[in-house]
Amino acid sequence: MNHSSHPPGFQLIRRDRLLQEAVHDSYKTKGKLHEPTLCPDCGAVFHAGHWQWSAKPKGETHQACCPACHRVRDRFPAGYVSLDGDFFAAHEQEVLQLIHHHEAREKAEHPLQRIMDIEKTEHGTVITTTDIHLARGIGDALHHAYQGGLEFHYNPEQNLLRVNWTR
Repeated sequence: MNHSSHPPGFQLIRRDRLLQEAVHDSYKTKGKLHEPTLCPDCGAVFHAGHWQWSAKPKGETHQACCPACHRVRDRFPAGYVSLDGDFFAAHEQEVLQLIHHHEAREKAEHPLQRIMDIEKTEHGTVITTTDIHLARGIGDALHHAYQGGLEFHYNPEQNLLRVNWTR
């Protein structure tokens, strides 16, 4: 993909550049939540300043939708991972299994990092995620396991990451 074909607002970034969330993300929790707070959709608990998987708190709990469930409900992903190429077509199940394993590992420690959808398109497969870091991690995991071409396009105004992997 050449620079002139990038969507407006997106910039190609180097793989080794850390993504800094310098923009306001409207899906991040605004202010401090009361502790403990339970997400009624997924069961994640806001405790000690962050969302985590833990046993449902005993006694009175506050309830609020976590940012990941909010994105899923709104169908508004933070990350897009596009998969394409002859290798991917021939090894689709194996590649998708690696992606699901990567998501499971990340989600176990970071409840806000989830795959929203996996959709086949005329150009390959597109995976949407609730978090830019999961999209980046999926791209890195694919490149580490299978090499191929990998591009990251970050739009800081929208806090949106597009990852393209082809092989």
